[in-house]
Amino acid sequence: MTSATLEQNDQISQNQQNPIPQANTAAANPAGLPLVEDVRFTDFNISDSLKNRLTSAGFMMPTPVQAKAIPPALEGKDILATASTGTGKTLSFLIPMIQRMDANSIPSTKGKRGPIRALILLPTRELAMQVLEAYWKLVPGSKSDAVLVCGGLSENNQLDQLDRGPRLVVATPGRLEDFLRRREININAVEMLVLDEVDRMLDMGFLPAIRRIVGALPKTRQTMCYSATLDANIREIVRDYVKEPVRIEIGQTSKPSDRVELRVYTVMQDQKLGLLDQMLRQEEGTFLVFSRTKHGADRISKKLEKLGHDADVIHGDRSQSQRTAALKGFANGRHRVLVATDVAARGIDVNDIAHVINYDLPNASDDFVHRIGRTGRAGKKGVATTFVMPQERHDARKLERELKIKFEWREADKNLEKEVRNAPLDTTAQGQNLMQLETRSWKGNDPVSPMTTPNANYGAKKTGFRSRSGGGGFSGGRSSGGRGPGGRPNSNSRPGSSRSGPARRGQ
Repeated sequence: MTSATLEQNDQISQNQQNPIPQANTAAANPAGLPLVEDVRFTDFNISDSLKNRLTSAGFMMPTPVQAKAIPPALEGKDILATASTGTGKTLSFLIPMIQRMDANSIPSTKGKRGPIRALILLPTRELAMQVLEAYWKLVPGSKSDAVLVCGGLSENNQLDQLDRGPRLVVATPGRLEDFLRRREININAVEMLVLDEVDRMLDMGFLPAIRRIVGALPKTRQTMCYSATLDANIREIVRDYVKEPVRIEIGQTSKPSDRVELRVYTVMQDQKLGLLDQMLRQEEGTFLVFSRTKHGADRISKKLEKLGHDADVIHGDRSQSQRTAALKGFANGRHRVLVATDVAARGIDVNDIAHVINYDLPNASDDFVHRIGRTGRAGKKGVATTFVMPQERHDARKLERELKIKFEWREADKNLEKEVRNAPLDTTAQGQNLMQLETRSWKGNDPVSPMTTPNANYGAKKTGFRSRSGGGGFSGGRSSGGRGPGGRPNSNSRPGSSRSGPARRGQ
């Protein structure tokens, strides 16, 4: 272990105010930060090796910013995210970064250093250290391929580590800009750039340094920008650094469009399918139906097809070709109905969706806004209908208050056909009617065995709308520095660059 690594570890051990979360588990998430429970890290299009490392580190379910940013980032798209510290944003850029570098590794050549392939800029040394620690947790034995470049630590040690040709550099703008000015580092082969806490870096006066650094990078890179706020000034600055970015907002819930008519139907769980069938027969246009789970989405799609409706489904378990075909069929009118989960639906860009159906209440209010934002586009009117069981009325009312909206409340026809899943519910033998059983299952109290009451699984989990301003997960990053194509120039090409010369000044 080098002296620089020891010094870094000493600094990290002293950093008690900003500990790195160890896992997205109950034990590591005592504050109960929101997780996307229908998504697993193993659902993402990443290598089995990376999936295993995430599982070993205790990461099972992503936070909202991770669930929203990772899929498009894996596709190479630029990201512009509004997310504060503590939302798990670090993992949202580390996973795509690691996947890209591992999947397209550059063979090492004897006597030639590899290039710096990824660069992460942060405002402070403490944050940079946390990011580097997080990277090391996901890439064991990688301490030589990721370098910390920042003030307050030995400059000589940092330059020595850059001489080894790391693939990742985690840096603060001041020290990195100084190295660039002195031609101690070469970043012209960087493939991925992360600007974390952009607003804070600008407040600290780093804009000139950031501009010089970005100007030395390839224009074909992928860029991911994160900021707790995104006012007009910051937006003006970052638009020069990203190309057609995917816009992500966490904890910045907006209001639904006035062009969308908001309806709520109070309906029993086993009559939701009958209500949807009725709407499809009575109203015109295409329907985008949201299910909270992948299993539910499959079931709804299959049942609708049996009822004679042209339907398809997209979710994380479907292959890319299947999802592409489903989206194409929905866009060209071959399928009138598309059933989707929240994460899978983020790839939908269709302007003529007439109806959005919330078959299940979403997990959070901003998910509701994103769902119904699929209709009422391009100046057209749309309808968003939410199915609410009697015991969920409180959650729907809370949603109205949070978003300052007003639902048009309706009661579903009590004579709607009931969906039968396994066997009819014997309410007499159970001594409970269907609503009581649903309520018990929903609250998680006194569960009834599915062996004796097959329909007990109709009960839904309590939604409990919550703010998206925080997220469990870890905030870490990786750094890569390199040589030759990506490292600093050879010492013999720089005048007066002998390592045996005077000690470099520390910063």
